[in-house]
Amino acid sequence: DLDECAASPCKDHQYCLNTDGSFSCKACDASCVGCTGEGSDKCKTCASGYTKEDEKCTDIDECNLPEKVCVKENQDCVNTPGSYKCVCSKGFEDKDGTCVQT
Repeated sequence: DLDECAASPCKDHQYCLNTDGSFSCKACDASCVGCTGEGSDKCKTCASGYTKEDEKCTDIDECNLPEKVCVKENQDCVNTPGSYKCVCSKGFEDKDGTCVQT
């Protein structure tokens, strides 16, 4: 078997998996910017919104940071993979960027 992966045939956001007589390109974990294999522990560097923790890229919970990220009145923070979003609290709705009581 020829190791086609030695020639780095895959794109930056993929890793190469050598197989008998061939190879395949597999997508890196969403937490990675470049990787050497499958999973968040094989990242070359962590993607934006992720941090290296115990050799793995883990999501940063922006909603639990000391500095509030959702600062408008009656707004809640919802953590998402690699990011967060600000949503109006229960009983409120977004009217032109302001959370007003429903």
